[in-house]
Amino acid sequence: MNCREFADFLMDYIDETLPTAQRATFEEHMDLCPSCITYLDTYRETVRLGKALLCRTDDPIPEDVPEDLVAAILAARKQ
Repeated sequence: MNCREFADFLMDYIDETLPTAQRATFEEHMDLCPSCITYLDTYRETVRLGKALLCRTDDPIPEDVPEDLVAAILAARKQ
């Protein structure tokens, strides 16, 4: 597995839905690539922060956020 392939499997790895054989290959790559370990840690933090933001739907939207951005985010959440 190379770093690009590693990135393709990140969400499945975090969600623990990666099949056993692919998980072993994924973890072998981490043993050899400290950069991917750092990337995984950053990705996990990004997912955590994103989920935390979704839980706070009653917070007011800052005034400096463009209305078209707000509309796009709200439209994406409906899908």
